[in-house]
Amino acid sequence: MGNEAKLELPELLSQRDLCGYLGKSEAWAERARLEGTGPPFIKIGRSVRYTWKGVLHWLEERERTSTGSTR
Repeated sequence: MGNEAKLELPELLSQRDLCGYLGKSEAWAERARLEGTGPPFIKIGRSVRYTWKGVLHWLEERERTSTGSTR
C-alpha cells in the first residue's frame, strides 16, 4: 500500500459559499444555473456544489479590458 497515489478531491462550495464570494444573491445563482450563464456546477442528489477550479475558470472567461470589449 505504500506506493499508491493519493487522490485529491476538489473542495466543493455550496451555493451560499459561491454567492458570498461573488457578492451575488442565491436567486442569481439559481437563475444563472437555469439559464446556463453561471459557473459550472455539480449535482449531488438535490444538492448543488461548485469547484474552485470551475468558478475561477468561469471568472477568467469574463475578464475584460474595456466596457465595449467582448473578450
